[in-house]
Amino acid sequence: MNPFAKLTFSLSLMLGTTITISSNHWMTAWTGLEINTLAIIPLISKSHHPRAIEAAIKYFLTQAAASTLLLFSSMINAWHTGQWDITQLNHPMSSLLLTTAIAMKLGLVPFHFWFPEVLQGSPLTTAMLLSTVMKFPPITILLLTSHSLNPTLLTTMAIASAALGGWMGLNQTQIRKVLAFSSISHLGWMCIILIYAPKLTLMTFYIYCTMTGAIFLTLNTTKSLKLSTMMTSWTKAPTLNTTLMMTLLSLAGLPPLTGFLPKWLIIQELSKQEMTAPATIIAILSLLSLFFYLRLAYYSTITLPPNPTN
Repeated sequence: MNPFAKLTFSLSLMLGTTITISSNHWMTAWTGLEINTLAIIPLISKSHHPRAIEAAIKYFLTQAAASTLLLFSSMINAWHTGQWDITQLNHPMSSLLLTTAIAMKLGLVPFHFWFPEVLQGSPLTTAMLLSTVMKFPPITILLLTSHSLNPTLLTTMAIASAALGGWMGLNQTQIRKVLAFSSISHLGWMCIILIYAPKLTLMTFYIYCTMTGAIFLTLNTTKSLKLSTMMTSWTKAPTLNTTLMMTLLSLAGLPPLTGFLPKWLIIQELSKQEMTAPATIIAILSLLSLFFYLRLAYYSTITLPPNPTN
């Protein structure tokens, strides 16, 4: 891709994200989301591979449908309340449509089907953007409207995301798909606590972005796309692979690593809110994710290529 075009799209991504996270008006937030969508599509399809083109089309259709629902939700709310302020979301139908739209944009269950396929068809650097930066504006909108959302619906979607993210990641051999299901699982943790402690959701998201970004950058350096290629990368870059193992274990939430802290605080906060059952369920479901993180960490460091015998 032309460096000037790449710079333009990257600046557009920054602009769209900044517009959405700093706006209180529905139309401005929607405009920022649209700028983001239009800027990331060329970055997804830049390789011109049929799989990349397919991923770009899937991403566009999903985001277009989600944006339509978001606009419809804001119009219904404005019709009933006479306000375009994001924080004044008072109509139940608007709240439901908004939750659906943001779930589609983030890839929450049951609107998750597009996300693993799009991530698999994208280059590693674009996949990193899709997993981190592109999730920031929708999560910001959720945070601004958290007081108006349905707790039962969000908790159900969160537990379903944690379950499916862990379950579907177990039998994957493509690293990008594993990280896609990892993202879905982590979104479950963020959404379950959103209404009760929005700042905790934000902290979890920041830690998740840092760790996922580090993993994608390491994989991009070692050129690892499958589990089989991870096995042979230790001899080429042992330091990077050690870092990768530690980051994966942190993402799994093993103490005393960083990723353990948000999960511990979320379970603690859920217990304070007398939501012991959801806290127990999501903690048990995290064991599914732990298995494939351990498998990735094992492949990245312990398994060495066989030595040729003469």
